Amino acid sequence: MSRINQIAPENATGPAAELFAAVKGKLGMVPNMMRAIGNSPAALSAYLQFSGNLAGGSLSNQQREQIALAVGEANQCDYCLAAHSALGKMAGLSTDQIRDARRSSAVDPKSDALVRFASTLVKRRGNVSDEELQELRQHGFTDADITEVVANVALNIFTNYFNHVADTEIDFPKAERLEPQAA
Repeated sequence: MSRINQIAPENATGPAAELFAAVKGKLGMVPNMMRAIGNSPAALSAYLQFSGNLAGGSLSNQQREQIALAVGEANQCDYCLAAHSALGKMAGLSTDQIRDARRSSAVDPKSDALVRFASTLVKRRGNVSDEELQELRQHGFTDADITEVVANVALNIFTNYFNHVADTEIDFPKAERLEPQAA
């Protein structure tokens, strides 16, 4: 059971009701995480605006989902792993690409550099080396792209931490546990 109240969209009023209506119009539902964040319309609005603005940026939907999966796995957020496994499939990621992103790897060298960098940002709290930054540039990422990678990591850290605090009830198909990688 969630530790933070999940507001039923039909019971929401004022700004929360308006935000829920917009989410339902886009997704066809109001996910439990957003129902809980909706306790603060300011926080929900900020989350939706941040997410929406990044969706119009230079990174593709698949790249943003790969980042979300790498960050969710690094932070062991079961809710976000379930949500982004489903959203990743909708974005065109294969089951193998979803698994690989969770493991901070990819077959494609550019995607591999991206998810490794995102995972490193989480593990080192943003402290990356010049060489790690240069590796992204060598794979064609611009300073604008790199800025958006950091922004996407930050957005996903927010949702990961929020779901840990709220203990949000998962309303997406649960993500499978990863098998340990062979040494």
